[in-house]
Amino acid sequence: MTEKFIAPFDRELIANTHPGDWTNPTSRERYNLVVVGGGTAGLVCAAGAAGLGARVALIEKHRLGGDCLNYGCVPSKALLRCARAAEETRQAEVFGVRGTGSVEVDFPAVMQRMRRLRAGLSGHDSAARFRDLGVDVFLGAGRFTGPATVEVGGQTLRFTRAAIATGTRPASLDLPGLDSATCLTNETIFDLTELPRRLVVVGGGPIGCELSQAFRRLGSEVHLVNRSDRLLGKDEPEAAALLRDRLEREGVRLHLGARALGVERLEGQTYFLIAGEGEPVRLPADAILVAVGRQANVEGLGLEQVGVEYDGSGVKVNDFLQTTNRRIYAAGDICSPFKFTHAADAMARLVLRNALFFDRVFVGRGRMSRLVIPWCTYTDPEIAHVGLTARQAAEQGLAIQTFRHELKEVDRAVLDGETEGMALVHVRKGSDRIVGATLVAAHAGEMIGEVVLAMTKKIGLSAFAATIHSYPTQAEVLRKLGDAYQRSRLTPRVAAFFRTILRWSR
Repeated sequence: MTEKFIAPFDRELIANTHPGDWTNPTSRERYNLVVVGGGTAGLVCAAGAAGLGARVALIEKHRLGGDCLNYGCVPSKALLRCARAAEETRQAEVFGVRGTGSVEVDFPAVMQRMRRLRAGLSGHDSAARFRDLGVDVFLGAGRFTGPATVEVGGQTLRFTRAAIATGTRPASLDLPGLDSATCLTNETIFDLTELPRRLVVVGGGPIGCELSQAFRRLGSEVHLVNRSDRLLGKDEPEAAALLRDRLEREGVRLHLGARALGVERLEGQTYFLIAGEGEPVRLPADAILVAVGRQANVEGLGLEQVGVEYDGSGVKVNDFLQTTNRRIYAAGDICSPFKFTHAADAMARLVLRNALFFDRVFVGRGRMSRLVIPWCTYTDPEIAHVGLTARQAAEQGLAIQTFRHELKEVDRAVLDGETEGMALVHVRKGSDRIVGATLVAAHAGEMIGEVVLAMTKKIGLSAFAATIHSYPTQAEVLRKLGDAYQRSRLTPRVAAFFRTILRWSR
């Protein structure tokens, strides 16, 4: 595809997130907060601190907006929406809409739409906007040089507190021959302008599952290779099983429990090799998407010089998001197992509270362990989760009672033709206190918030039975779970007591 086709929106994106004509400001005498990293966590830290009247500097090496805007949430969800539209068109005859079934996908137009929307949203994360908010924006590589100093672009910035928010990048895969293939990650797959005819996806986590389904719906032949014998290892097994069935029905070829061997070229064709019973199994691959995890961006920050400890998972922090250097905090993917935009946002707010105000005004310290963080995999159906899984509860020795309801028993799901899914909630045995929940539904990501609120405010499952939901909605499944809990309290003894009372009142 020509540069003329794709360049305008990319130019707008870069002009906002890393403008080539940007001139770094002159450093102030001292900053209340210096933020290293301009992804979600860093932007929230910087904007929030400036809004509270602090003197703030923000340092970004690449593009402002980080992974979410440039390579993650924004472009992927734009792509997924187009893929869903294609699949809905194929299935339209189910709803009595004729003349569909055969769908022609204009992949360049799909990617152009994504770039247009991404560029349009980038103004919110732009260098100019943050400058106008009162933040000193420095574009360049930041490095800690002393107990209270950071160097960037030849200037030394002095700080009272600092926050590390440098995020993560795609983990690499060391396989023979991989460098000879068209190898993609989430940072490069959205640069495509032509649809790969045959795509091999390595990794069965959220990124691998979402993009496998999307590219299959857009017309690629897709093979998903995963070392584990199941998808979505952090989610409930039955939710992962529902997704597995859906992907297989849509034509994604799953290779679970498979050991990757490498890549070879044979008669002008690229093959991804996995172990077979005898000879290796050769999967034809015009492109290979590697989605095998994340790697922390800690290199070149000078962390050793300022006593900030880190390991392969990232920067080490305590429950207050404080590093081993008490002046320096961290937020987001660089220090959290919850590598989600909304988690980074929540952690940044804790950093503001703890770094700027604790010990200065009467503000209690915020703890990471008190955050109730959901996540959602945006496949179709979506899989949303919060709290403990059944396995985690068992590992912690926590006795639970589980309530489950299938979407095929929810009227709106039946009417929408979206009955493939379920909701389950784990409560502490002997009470209605929610300790975990999983929703599998077309819009599970929208529905899980009600459960998150209940857990955050310590509202029990019984409250869902007393909450009136609009009819018909798929969120009614939560009320039905509340009803199920209430029925579980109707023991034979209680039922006998009620019958006696009613008999007396005749």
